Amino acid sequence: MTSQDQTQQTFYELFGGAPTFEKLVHRFYQGVAGDPELRALYPEEDLGPAEVRLRMFLEQYWGGPTSYSEQRGHPRLRMRHLPYAVTPDQRDRWLRHMRDALDEVALPAEQDQLFWDYLTRAAHAMVNSFDGVAPLDAQSQPGLGLTVRPES
Repeated sequence: MTSQDQTQQTFYELFGGAPTFEKLVHRFYQGVAGDPELRALYPEEDLGPAEVRLRMFLEQYWGGPTSYSEQRGHPRLRMRHLPYAVTPDQRDRWLRHMRDALDEVALPAEQDQLFWDYLTRAAHAMVNSFDGVAPLDAQSQPGLGLTVRPES
């Protein structure tokens, strides 16, 4: 069999598929639940829906099922996070809980580094506030499904 006959394995498969992503994201949200500062970024009372969204996003990003885009459209990560003031402190908290989750999953070193590099870049890209005020004025962004804040 030549190398052309072999199917290339996706990172999703290389990382262990659904069980790995489920464990990673579940462990991450356990950390979020116990972190009041970070938990404040999640307006839903139940973190379950956020857990499902992050798991689907990560699975799709790494070559797994495309459920995220099928259900939610293009990820548009920065736009989806604009209604929330994501500060450097919250980024660092997010990364700390994700690091704990990634450590628990215990990927081989090279895979772990690849995953961690992506998470670090993504987390830095989400920072949109240095003063705790969300940069998005919902009134200026029609169609985002946001609640318009009354002017004071």
